[in-house]
Amino acid sequence: MSRLALYTFGVLKAPLADPAPLTREFYEMGEAVYRKISQHPGYLARAESADGDRGMLFEADWGAWGAFAVPAWYGKGRTVETTALAATLSLWADLRPAFDAVHTGLHREALNRRYDWFERTGHPNYVFWWVSDDVIPTWQDGVSRLEHLHDHGSAPHAFTFHHPFAPDGTPTRVGGGPKSDQVR
Repeated sequence: MSRLALYTFGVLKAPLADPAPLTREFYEMGEAVYRKISQHPGYLARAESADGDRGMLFEADWGAWGAFAVPAWYGKGRTVETTALAATLSLWADLRPAFDAVHTGLHREALNRRYDWFERTGHPNYVFWWVSDDVIPTWQDGVSRLEHLHDHGSAPHAFTFHHPFAPDGTPTRVGGGPKSDQVR
């Protein structure tokens, strides 16, 4: 059996430590989005630092998820005062539940506002890949897959909702629109 890994990465317009209303708004909405997504059917887990401090990305203890890593093209700061990025690493039971979670409810609202908060970088901002049940993906895995997606496009190794692959490496489809905005 396989599980679906998802890595997301975005470059914020302002550093994490910026007290501006736009940064606060992003974090307030982000906390609510994480709570809602963690209740979604098919959601399994996400990388969380042991100390829980979102400003300490590079120095945090991420346990089995490995050391925090970013794509080579990220050129902003790496200190608490200068880091200007948002990244997630999560595990899902399958592609359909991930699609439904991303394209409904609060996360859909956040997607509609993404250009208020994030720079347009010309790089993909998310990537999927399949892992076996006994594997916890690492931040470096996510970075490698995102960079592969940027350089080579969707493939069984690294893919998107638009060009997904089944666990056996064959092209597949998510099919239709979001099924529901309800968390069961």
